[in-house]
Amino acid sequence: MFGKVLTAMVTPFDENGKLDLNKAKILAEHLVNNGSDGIVVAGTTGESPTLSDQEKLNLFSAVKQAVGDRAKIIAGTGSNNTAKTAELTAAASQINVDGIMLVTPYYNKPSQEGLFRHFQTVAAATDKPIILYNVPGRTITNLLPATVSKLAEIENIVAIKEASGNLDQISELQNCIPEIFSIYCGDDSLTLPMLTLGAEGVISVASHIVGNQMQAMIKAFTTGQLKLATEIHLKLFPLIKVLFITTNPVPVKAALNLQGFQVGSPRLPLIEATSTEIEAIKSVMATLSLL
Repeated sequence: MFGKVLTAMVTPFDENGKLDLNKAKILAEHLVNNGSDGIVVAGTTGESPTLSDQEKLNLFSAVKQAVGDRAKIIAGTGSNNTAKTAELTAAASQINVDGIMLVTPYYNKPSQEGLFRHFQTVAAATDKPIILYNVPGRTITNLLPATVSKLAEIENIVAIKEASGNLDQISELQNCIPEIFSIYCGDDSLTLPMLTLGAEGVISVASHIVGNQMQAMIKAFTTGQLKLATEIHLKLFPLIKVLFITTNPVPVKAALNLQGFQVGSPRLPLIEATSTEIEAIKSVMATLSLL
């Protein structure tokens, strides 16, 4: 439904920390021209906690206008406030995005039943297909396979971005979801292992820099060229690791700035990469001829 490589796009800011919609359009064009089947807008990598709802809606509109005829546009509308999430989801749906991504509610630590009711309520606010997003390293709460199985019975909940980092959980999940429900890898370094467990593709950070290579790895895997897929994975692994040398999206913004895209610094409370971090990122990118 959404493709194999979806990029969790950074949000460009100008030198004053203001949303730069023109650069967002330019970056979206670059991503679609270089391996991205779809773009997730205003997700974690897009610094969603520091964006106002109006900024998010403006971003959804801008990216949809720029590349919506060539790529799937997924709106990140999740939060830990169910009513607010439903309201923003409904508004995003009016922009005619192609899908919605909903992160597991963070900080307030809901039970599994609370998670089910949260997603059930938000799903009723839209007719767009929904990707759940499980990232317990950020949210504390783990969306368990049994809960996902129940949610998969809701017609427009069609996929999950799984970033638990637990391959046993992925296996358990595959055993209890319908065949038409898709799993997307949410950890770049686990893309190839998760493909072997039946993942559809990846929602990626590294694809900002190596989108075509991520596509090539997935194509190699799906066409039975496992040795080639492994070779690509191992070649990209140092870059993937350095792009998480500190909190995402700090490193990938630094990498894009090194390539001349000038997406700006993160918004507080995140800060720009240190000189040591930038040198580490630059060194790996140079080795891979990415500068």
